[in-house]
Amino acid sequence: MKKNRIKRMAKADLVLIGILLLIGLTCLLAVRLLVQKGGATVRILSDGQLYGTYHLTNDQEIPIQKEGEVVNILKISDRKAKMIQADCPDQLCVHQKSICRQGETIVCLPNKIVVEIEGEQDADLDSISR
Repeated sequence: MKKNRIKRMAKADLVLIGILLLIGLTCLLAVRLLVQKGGATVRILSDGQLYGTYHLTNDQEIPIQKEGEVVNILKISDRKAKMIQADCPDQLCVHQKSICRQGETIVCLPNKIVVEIEGEQDADLDSISR
């Protein structure tokens, strides 16, 4: 009799774990969709300096140059930005997914390039402390 009871508890535990995982994934998706805002512009920084700001609505390829040579190429299409070419050896920035939401970034460390999505109205201050 005890053996049967233990078996049912194991099945009930699996069902409970499955339900909790489903609730967690649903909450994560809801937060992502409701809280994160879509971006309006792409800001490119090279060596910490502003290289350029581009609208996500304009489909284009942006060659990023350093010392007269193209080191990276950023492609904007379908309101998303993706690094499509880089001359760095690891190619991590090229393998990164497209970005389209405010606050998302693509970083090319060897070339010191940072690409970030900004919203339509960015506040001057993130927070105020006393």
